[in-house]
Amino acid sequence: MSLAILHCRAQYGIEAPPVTIEVFLSGGLPAFTVVGMAETAVRESKDRVRGALIRSGFDFPQQRITVSLGPADMRKAGGRYDLAIALGILAARRQFPADALCGLEFYGELALSGELRSVPSILPAVLKAQKAGRAVVVPAANQSEASLAGVDVYPARSLLEVTAHLNGQARIAPFSRHRSFPTSADDVDLIDVKGQQHAKRALEVAAAGGHNLLFIGPPGTGKSMLARRLPGLLPPMTKSEALETAAIDSVLGVSVAATSWGRRPFRAPHHTASAPALVGGGRGPQPGEISRANHGVLFLDELPEFNRHVLEALREPLETGVITISRAAAQAEFPARFQLVAAMNPCPCGYLGDRQADCRCSGERVATYRGKISGPLLDRIDLHVEVSRPPTALLRTESADGESSATVAERIRRAWRLQVERAGLRNVRLEGKAFESSCRVDDQSWALLENAAERFNLSARAHQRILRVSRTIADLAAARNITAAHVAEALSMRCMDRRQ
Repeated sequence: MSLAILHCRAQYGIEAPPVTIEVFLSGGLPAFTVVGMAETAVRESKDRVRGALIRSGFDFPQQRITVSLGPADMRKAGGRYDLAIALGILAARRQFPADALCGLEFYGELALSGELRSVPSILPAVLKAQKAGRAVVVPAANQSEASLAGVDVYPARSLLEVTAHLNGQARIAPFSRHRSFPTSADDVDLIDVKGQQHAKRALEVAAAGGHNLLFIGPPGTGKSMLARRLPGLLPPMTKSEALETAAIDSVLGVSVAATSWGRRPFRAPHHTASAPALVGGGRGPQPGEISRANHGVLFLDELPEFNRHVLEALREPLETGVITISRAAAQAEFPARFQLVAAMNPCPCGYLGDRQADCRCSGERVATYRGKISGPLLDRIDLHVEVSRPPTALLRTESADGESSATVAERIRRAWRLQVERAGLRNVRLEGKAFESSCRVDDQSWALLENAAERFNLSARAHQRILRVSRTIADLAAARNITAAHVAEALSMRCMDRRQ
């Protein structure tokens, strides 16, 4: 009788709880049993492991084999445990030194030929392995993703390569790749947008403070064009932000390409998207679009065309920055600190207020159309800005109009530094004492804000959001205190309040 113990990790959302794999060989009739709340794909590993061992030239033991995946009350799914189970059988038969498994975690699905296949959600597991002080052995197809964590990664193409490494016959060279964040700007630039100075200013304020933004205007006025330029205005991601965003893609089985590493995501789901597609769900459960936009931008075009219950699901993550998906069998929490940018027409036909086209909508139709966006959701959008049709003469000019994204981004970076030095976080997240100390206003500014609150029946949440936006405008001007001019500009970017 003999026992071997190896280490691996399961996957729950973007968490990777440790799994201890114990392989016990004993006398009795030949049998292969996998215990520990293993789902079908894990139970089927016994057939893949048997085929891989025989095809790799090893004798399959004619003994009773018991594989225990602990903890026993945690669900195990997928083929990620195949390699560890196969190595456990070999270790129990003393095929390599007992200390060869120390300090290592093993991941990989086995083909019947003994080749190693890639597994999803490798990055969250490797990040946890790094904290535990262990190196990892992964399929060669996962090596680039695993190397992002900065831990020793041993990529292998087959079971034979791993056993040769453990026996010291042919050591696998650790894989490492330094990926620097992109320094070049995106291929879209703010200078390409003709006119729309007020909308550009709102985009700058939104980027500087992390505020949510709604563009309202007729079709073809550049709402989507403006929204797609927001990621290029945001400061580069930190390494921790980039790893968290990459971990979400890893859970979905999306490889982290060199072109996307370190770039703030821009997600633009179609208005037919369901609530699980947007916020996450499924049996797993899996992250949705709001998590894939983590530390980036979520753009919802044609906002009133989304189902109302889909939009209402955004309310909590907009406030908390996380989304908790609860199912009968499992619960998972995903990060969702995204910046919402939305666009909509002013009415169903799209031409209300357009001086170059006639609106055919009745007042009742307009009210019904705008009523698809609930008050609580609109209350969580800091800026709502009208985007009018630019003059035709302006479109014919070839000269640059306004500032480039690089110029505006530099101002935004300076504003971010001020926010971090003052409160340690961006203005959109100011709460409690940090909010009180950062958003103090003089009597003139307070009177202006109170007058607007009474006139437009603003909620307490809207009141606070206007103050946060005013703080951001002051930061862009490098002003120590909020003035009435800053508050007035913040109020000018709340056009939906004036329509209620």
